[in-house]
Amino acid sequence: LVAVSCQAEFASLPPSQIVPMLADRGQYLASESSFYRVLKAHDLQHHRGRAAVRSPSEPKRHQATTSNQVWVWDITWLPGPIAGTFYYLYMMLDLFSRKVVGWEVHEEENAEHASVVVRKASLAEGRGLAPLVLHSDNGSPMKGATMLTTLHKLGIASSFSRPGVSDDNAQAEAFFRTLKYRPGYPGKGFKTLDAVRQWVLKFIRWYNTTHRHSALKFVTPAQRHQGADIAVLEARKALYETAKAAHPER
Repeated sequence: LVAVSCQAEFASLPPSQIVPMLADRGQYLASESSFYRVLKAHDLQHHRGRAAVRSPSEPKRHQATTSNQVWVWDITWLPGPIAGTFYYLYMMLDLFSRKVVGWEVHEEENAEHASVVVRKASLAEGRGLAPLVLHSDNGSPMKGATMLTTLHKLGIASSFSRPGVSDDNAQAEAFFRTLKYRPGYPGKGFKTLDAVRQWVLKFIRWYNTTHRHSALKFVTPAQRHQGADIAVLEARKALYETAKAAHPER
């Protein structure tokens, strides 16, 4: 079985194709399961031919130890009043705190709007020209000349997801999921541009200042962004320890 499977004509084929090909020639050596079992035992189940084992590309790893070191951003579609029409939410999120640092909603998707969002976010955060990495996927607004020029002027290093990898911008996608599954989200569509902007404004105020984030030990993004989470977590821990001491048997 090993010798046949490693022949040039079969080397790149799985047993599910080898067995019927042999059968068409009037040959039967073993069942598919037997082929699989023997090949697995000889570590030949995969990549016997020219198709070498794919070495997965490593994602760019960014680590943030405080606010305004790494931002992630993306654009999502929000339904319009008529099926097939959409508004576009531009969103920038701080990786360390998960706070939304910049956002806008427009009727079109382009690099010009994105550059405005990043400029406003930089001003709002008062970062000046402090080092910052901005991570995104590979969409045209992310790589547009206007956007890249703006990043260069602001001293922001751009980072992009690996081509064909859908989860290289997981924090942004998680934010959009929270937004679209929020109670009150109008699944049938927003009636006007002003209506969608007002709804998103209320959502982001809730997300930044009220929502206790599971990735932040259930403090709000605003608390984490400002460093207030340390005192909150310490007070919480002290309360739990007091309760534990009062009832150690529990």
